[in-house]
Formats: sequence, C-alpha cells, structure tokens
Amino acid sequence: MASLAGQAQAKDDDVILIGEINSYKALPANMGPYKKGWELAQEQINAAGGVLGKKLETIFRDDNANAGEAVRIAEELVSREEVDFLTGVTLSHVGLAVADYAKQRKIFFLASGPLSDKVIWQNGNRYTYRMRYGTHQLSASVAPAAAKLNKKRWALIYPNYEYGQAAVEAFKAELKKLQPDVEFVAEQAPPFGKLDAGPVVQALEDAKPDAIFNVLFGPDLTKFAREGKTRGLFKDREVVSLLTGEPEYLDPLRSDAPDGWIVTGYPYTSIDTPEHNAFKKAYEDKYGEYPRLNSVVAYATVKAIAAGIEKAGSTDTEALIKAFKGLEFDSPFGHHHFREIDNQSTFGLHVGRLVNKDGKKGSMPTGEYFDGGDLLPSDDVVKTLRKVD
Repeated sequence: MASLAGQAQAKDDDVILIGEINSYKALPANMGPYKKGWELAQEQINAAGGVLGKKLETIFRDDNANAGEAVRIAEELVSREEVDFLTGVTLSHVGLAVADYAKQRKIFFLASGPLSDKVIWQNGNRYTYRMRYGTHQLSASVAPAAAKLNKKRWALIYPNYEYGQAAVEAFKAELKKLQPDVEFVAEQAPPFGKLDAGPVVQALEDAKPDAIFNVLFGPDLTKFAREGKTRGLFKDREVVSLLTGEPEYLDPLRSDAPDGWIVTGYPYTSIDTPEHNAFKKAYEDKYGEYPRLNSVVAYATVKAIAAGIEKAGSTDTEALIKAFKGLEFDSPFGHHHFREIDNQSTFGLHVGRLVNKDGKKGSMPTGEYFDGGDLLPSDDVVKTLRKVD
C-alpha cells in the first residue's frame, strides 16, 4: 500500500521500496492524475505477483516546487526510509537538483517528468534516466507544422525558468532549419506562475506577429488564453503551443479554450490501440474518470521500473544502471526503450489541433503520434552535449 509520508520503520524484505518526489501541492491538476496512474500500475503489478517475488511500495513526498526541499527530501528517503531508489519530479529545476543528488549519493534515479534536456545531456550522469520526452522533442514535434504555416514573423511567450527558456531556444533552432528566413520579433518571459496578462498580451499585439509560439502552462496559460481572446490577439493569427492539448491544462480553460491552435497533448478519446484501450478502461473502471497525460506518464514509469528490476535481478544501483541501458518496456503508448547513449526513453507524444467550435469546452480530438526516439538529435550531436559520466 502506498504512503504519502511514513515514519521510519524496519524495512520489509518482501517489499521493493520506491521514493517518489513531486510537486503535489504546486501542481494539483497534474499530480492528482499522476498519482492515480502510478497506483493503478503498482496495483496491477502487485496483483500479478510483484517483481522478483516482492511487492512494490511507494513513499510519495512533496517537494513544494523547490529544488532545495527536494534534495532534503531525497536524503531523508535514502537515509531514513531506506528506499531502494528514487523517482519522480515534474518541474525542470527540481529534476536537475535531484539528478545531481543522485550522482553525488550514487543512487539510481528515474526522472519521470522534468522536461529540461539538461537532465540527460549537459548535466546528465550515469545514475539518472528519464521517462518523459524533453524540450527538444517537444519543439521538434511541432516545428514542421509551424514551418508549413509559412509565417515569417513570430512572437514567443514562455515562463522565465529552465523549461521555458530551453523550449524556446529549441523551437527557434528547429524552425530556422526548416524556414531560414523566419524572424522572431518579440519575446515575453514572465516569471513562472506570476503572469500579468494584460501588459504581456498588449506587448505581443504591438509587435504585429504573424504567429505566436506559446510555452505557458497551468494558471499562466489560463490567464493568457482568456486575456488574448478578450483583446483579439489570436484573431486571424496562428498559435503553436506546447502542452496545451493535455487535459490537465485544457480542461481548466473551459469556454476560454482556443480553437485551432497547433498543440502537443493527449487525444485520449481517439487513440485506438490494444495497449491504450486496456489502460483507459482499467483507469476509468477504477477512478470513474478519464485519464490525463500525467496518468500515462506515471503508469509508464512504474512499468519501466518493474521491467528494469526484473532485468537487473535486484535493486542494486549498479545492477539497475546496467539493466536500464537499452531496457525495453511497454506503456499505453506502445513499446519503448531507454537509449544507451543518453539514458532517455523513446516514450512519444501527440501533435494536433484544438477544437472549440461551440465556445463551451475545448478538446484535442485527434493527434499524430511521434516516436520519442525519432525526435532526438543524432548521436554525434548528443556526444557534444553530454559529458562523459
């Protein structure tokens, strides 16, 4: 049984204890579905006999969206709770901090969700693997659609921290490759979670861009979409937006959900594969609601953990590091593996257009699936980015 926080107690030899760190309070719309997806996978694995004859058990801890707090919690999980390894994290700056802790402490860390590619490249280390795709893959997935719009003047808006900065730089580079004459005429980079929508929207409008690239998410996205709609910023203007097609971010927009934006997201109603159908049914049967993308990410993370431990034959750090190199695993999105060159999984993503024809509720009805491995740079490029472990 999973525990939100536990008091130190003698470790059960029949249990594989997982230390999971995430921003439960700061990102409730993401983390509620995430925890449900995690517990569904863990329940299924344990019902089938567990891993190596042992049950999986998870201690969930909240990092308060703070890197220093996350490191303190990581040390507590390792030293006091004696977890077998660490996992989790959604925010990029927190992911980088925990990855560095794993390196210093020499403990295995499977990062489920931080989007900064520094986690696997510039700051990558042999102890850290990542499940979800990163900023390069996100930007590479939408750049071809952006180029096909044939819009010369682009404005950029993003949260001013690691994820936003990296996403914009990657998008610029990818779009320049496909459309060398493109111009970036305006940038707005409000502090994460502190968007003053009026002045920002007006500044973008004053730049008279042909199209907008948006990286805002969560409450900032809601404010931006509402104010932009009110001021006519999106009228007759194309928008390419990362993450906005994920139900976690799309649902809170309600009637303010845009129509026609090109987005990355999760078209859960139209993915018709055996793997996804089975996952969706089990999730809906258990929770009485549809899954979100973070439900899939968490579910896939637990499945990868089980596959890795099974292959390693133990939870020893060095055995896990060796086992995860090239590890194959299944998720609701299909079959994936972890790349040997940079410890990144090939978990993929969907790109499509938002629809809000009735002005009441937006949706991402369909989307093209991109294998995560196909969106990554060549091995030669990765070797220039990732330091020797």
